[in-house]
Amino acid sequence: MDFKLSKEQELIQKAAREFAANVILPLGKKIEQDDKIPQEIWDGLAELGFLGLPFEEEFGGGEAGYENYVLAQEQISRVSSGVGTAFSVHIMGSDVLALFGSREQQKHYLPKTCKGELKPSFAFTEPGTGSDPKQLVTTAARDGEYVVINGVKRFITNAGYEGPMVVFCKDADTGGFSAYIVDKFCPGYSLSKPWEKIGSHGSPIFDVYFKDVRVPASNLLGEPGKGFDILLLGIAFGKIGTSAIALGGILAAYEEAVKYAKEKLHRGKPIAKFQAIQLKIGHLAAKYYSTRWMCYRLGTLANDILGKSIQNPEQFQAEAALVKSYASDTAVEAAKLSMDVHASYGLTKDYPIERIYRDAIIAPQIEGVSDMQRIIWASSVLS
Repeated sequence: MDFKLSKEQELIQKAAREFAANVILPLGKKIEQDDKIPQEIWDGLAELGFLGLPFEEEFGGGEAGYENYVLAQEQISRVSSGVGTAFSVHIMGSDVLALFGSREQQKHYLPKTCKGELKPSFAFTEPGTGSDPKQLVTTAARDGEYVVINGVKRFITNAGYEGPMVVFCKDADTGGFSAYIVDKFCPGYSLSKPWEKIGSHGSPIFDVYFKDVRVPASNLLGEPGKGFDILLLGIAFGKIGTSAIALGGILAAYEEAVKYAKEKLHRGKPIAKFQAIQLKIGHLAAKYYSTRWMCYRLGTLANDILGKSIQNPEQFQAEAALVKSYASDTAVEAAKLSMDVHASYGLTKDYPIERIYRDAIIAPQIEGVSDMQRIIWASSVLS
């Protein structure tokens, strides 16, 4: 057991932190106001190789493993949860193609997603569904060599970018549950206005409308009727990114609290001298380091799953659920502790903790609410 980062990992972590500080941070206000990621950030992520970090070199990826993806995601999300979320969904969509796509599908899409030329999306949620695929009403009907898709998907990230979208549908003929690849902005594809979120600005979410969208039947992802298996593992891999985003928020809350405590004076002395402040800093450190190692470990477990050709993914899915629930809830607790250190100043937009606090609230509510994630873990150990 070795908790020391390798030289390669240290370089990736350093590159991500410097990119976040030098490129993303100066554009932070613009991202907040426009709710959009400037193209230069996407270009920088692609140039650093982050958009293909865990994928095979054959497709233009870095084959660097998911633990390095977590390292990069943590540092990016420390500065911008919105950029982190768009980055996470980009990797998640590519994950599903890498895990379940045919060789032809992988060769067609992955080189372009790794370069950032295309940005994937993952579309399961609908206006009338929560976590139950049996409630899906989006349908896919066979028409010769094509499949015709009709329905609405809700809260879809990266839906406004060109690229492949993995769409989960009910098969009209069999009633089964399958996944199809749809090229965004094809005929019949349209979007709502972006939803106005409390935080995580820069990664707008949309309702996506499919009106007689025709895709080749060969765009089926995996096997027919196996959409639920794709959904479960795809979401589990997505939780790597979601957990790392929360970790970045915890790190930001911790660092901002330390910085403020050292700079803020009370009767001529930094408030860092007061025991009440020191207790909060201690709590923040414990929350960061405990979450950090859980997230790093989840990245290495993802590598193991890929190495075993996904023979037994259930344990990984349970581990991902546990880490996601812990990291998300801890991000909210850390933001509150840091806000307490800042006191009334933290309520103003002059201090980053105001944004960090808003962003943190989102984490427990997405990619599966925290209570559901704990039930998934409990079910795995009690069965």
